[in-house]
Amino acid sequence: MVRLEHVNLVVKDIQPTLAFLLTAFPEWRIRGEGEMNWAGGEHTSSRHWLHIGDDDYYLTLNNGAIGQIRDIKGIEPGVAHIGFIVDDLQAVIDRLAAEGISPDIKGRLHPFRQTVYYNDPAGFQFEFLQYASDKPSEKNMYGGESGELQKKN
Repeated sequence: MVRLEHVNLVVKDIQPTLAFLLTAFPEWRIRGEGEMNWAGGEHTSSRHWLHIGDDDYYLTLNNGAIGQIRDIKGIEPGVAHIGFIVDDLQAVIDRLAAEGISPDIKGRLHPFRQTVYYNDPAGFQFEFLQYASDKPSEKNMYGGESGELQKKN
């Protein structure tokens, strides 16, 4: 079996991304945290890190980033977005809206899934998906979308 366990992100400040993730996933918790020396040649520094998630999956957040994150609307190499399957997409949308966070993109209409994309305060984009079918042929169906992407200006 192969499964993705975690994604490790480096941010300038952990708190805004942490707050965003805990709003989206209130059942998540900080699994552990600490300090470490980040050895990066001329950029060697001490960093605070934490793992946020559940018992099986998590994101690592490290502070102390230098520079700007990749423009998600650009074509530079790097992470475009990180996707999460959720059981209740509307609940995620409602929790984020209550904190004044609006979607960056609402996905096109699809018969077996709904998607919405948010940019967190650090500039990472997260996709939240809810499937309407457990059948691989339906939930993994390419094509079948209608309408247009709804993008925030």
